[in-house]
Amino acid sequence: MTKNIIIRVYGRVQGVGFRYYTREMALKSGITGYVSNEADGSVYIEAEGAQEHLDVFIRLCKAGPARAIVTDFRKFEGTLMNYSSFRIK
Repeated sequence: MTKNIIIRVYGRVQGVGFRYYTREMALKSGITGYVSNEADGSVYIEAEGAQEHLDVFIRLCKAGPARAIVTDFRKFEGTLMNYSSFRIK
């Protein structure tokens, strides 16, 4: 069953390639949705996929790319949007 989750990542997550890393990890994990930078300095992710794929994706996002420092990670259930790909906004 496909699920939608919303993730907010805080810390040093802008200017370190986090969006590009997230897209790469989504493609490897079979996840659709999008990632964007927010005005407050956080990264916003909407992700859809099977629970086992989302679990892998979440672990990867918590780690982030090498130059990122994740200080807070929040995950919420979202509304299924049936995304067909994963993109950077």
